[in-house]
Amino acid sequence: MLELLTSETPNGWKTTIMLEELGVPYRLRAISLTDREQKEDWYVRLNPNGRIPTLIDHDVETENGGFAVFESGAILIYLAEKFGRFLPADVAGRSRVIQWVMWQMSGLGPMMGQATVFNRYFEEKLPAVIDRYTRESRRLFEVMDARLAQSEYLAGDYSIADIACFPWVRGHDWACIDMEGLPHLRRWFGTVGARPAVQRGLMLPQPPSAEEMAEKTTRQGKNILA
Repeated sequence: MLELLTSETPNGWKTTIMLEELGVPYRLRAISLTDREQKEDWYVRLNPNGRIPTLIDHDVETENGGFAVFESGAILIYLAEKFGRFLPADVAGRSRVIQWVMWQMSGLGPMMGQATVFNRYFEEKLPAVIDRYTRESRRLFEVMDARLAQSEYLAGDYSIADIACFPWVRGHDWACIDMEGLPHLRRWFGTVGARPAVQRGLMLPQPPSAEEMAEKTTRQGKNILA
């Protein structure tokens, strides 16, 4: 049995989308970022970075119980390899997908995360800092648009590369990142967002209203800065 410990964030949604795409049974446990549950000792023993999400594969025995995987990109790769889906078997195809997953983990996620923090949560408005992260996030969108002008999906066929990037692009309004003039990115965004498994994954661990989500996200963001 797979168990996913997660919350309503782009990194969390990557993993719920992946599990819904796979259609395999799993148990979901919501982690309260507002209550800083991810910093409690029991959780840090599973995920030494004290972040969400964490996947536990109870079918793999370790001295501490099931096998725990932390970092959302690593979870996507683990699940893709375990079930043989959304990651090509050939060396070049596999590398192409992982390149885009690493690109998201090292660039798109961190830059949009910082853009969100300084646009939404940081009490003091720092125009130079806001401009830095907003411009870099927009540049990364342009990288995606250029790639998607050549391919329907980021790495050829639909893969964990698209699953990794989609929840972050979905948050462009909240991060104050403009998507105007990026037709290929917009086409991809609509195509991926229309997938039933993606829609289900975005409703997990719970489906708050837009107002509730904005309020909750703001509380969580300010809590992170505390």
